[in-house]
Amino acid sequence: MKKKMLSSLVGLAAVGLLVGCGNKSAETDSSVQRIGILQYMEHKSLDKAREGFIAELKDEGYEDGKNIKIDSLNSQGDQANLKSMSEKLVKEKSDVILTIATPAAISVATETTDIPIIFTAVTDAVSAGLVDSNEKPGKNITGTSDMVPIDKQTNLLLSIVPDAKTIGIIYNSSEENSVIQAKLAKEAIEKKGVKVKESTVTSTNDVQQVMTALAGEVDGVYIPTDNTLANTMETVGEIARNKKLPIVTGSAEDVKVGALATYGLDYEKLGRQTGKLAVKILKGEAKPADLAVDTPTDLDLVVNEDMAKALGIDPSTIK
Repeated sequence: MKKKMLSSLVGLAAVGLLVGCGNKSAETDSSVQRIGILQYMEHKSLDKAREGFIAELKDEGYEDGKNIKIDSLNSQGDQANLKSMSEKLVKEKSDVILTIATPAAISVATETTDIPIIFTAVTDAVSAGLVDSNEKPGKNITGTSDMVPIDKQTNLLLSIVPDAKTIGIIYNSSEENSVIQAKLAKEAIEKKGVKVKESTVTSTNDVQQVMTALAGEVDGVYIPTDNTLANTMETVGEIARNKKLPIVTGSAEDVKVGALATYGLDYEKLGRQTGKLAVKILKGEAKPADLAVDTPTDLDLVVNEDMAKALGIDPSTIK
């Protein structure tokens, strides 16, 4: 594992926040392929996944405004937006639709069984009902999973606080990917003889109050790759800093903005892996039903040096 040290670390008005910027000729040229993107909400991990996807397409010769037109929508975590945006991308007959995060993938998958869908930042596509199996998806959808080695992450946390009596886990109980990871983390921690206190939120509005209460009852906190917590990680990190509480997260991006450490994946690289799947479909070389769900290829130990020093921990001891 490569080790990285970090020295420093609206509601969408309508179905119309277009990040992509295809020109008029690209819109009317029938040879131009349409790429729809639906991102569940805005935070660094999901943003990086989208950026990696678009960068990979460009490297493969697919460039927005030239031979492809990208319509990029962001639901900002709003279920009504998710549905209307999914309907829009299907109605406009996208050639491929990229969905970022589980709620976006489920939303688009309910709208079409014909248009190829590629997902990324989905933890367990089988449990979410998106694919028949990771090896043989069997439908019009496939993509990349952000499932990470949770036992390795929880072991990292316990190595930082070896005398811990209780570890907290905080997540959004309405995010299925988070529920799955929290269950696995709880099992891994309890196997080590350490108690677990779970605290859940249902929206970003809950995070500050719930995290503050949790921080007073535990010796360390584990946070899975959760969209709601990722969106509020700066707040979570400030609470942890004040309480001298180490946090290990599922995402490297979360470490950069508030957590202490993780063995995490690089979402930009994950987005690039997703782009490679999309290219095979755009070229007519494969169908989603036959493309196995891909998993992260690179995991790095990432440590927030500033946070470590604030907590009185020598960052070189985190390994």
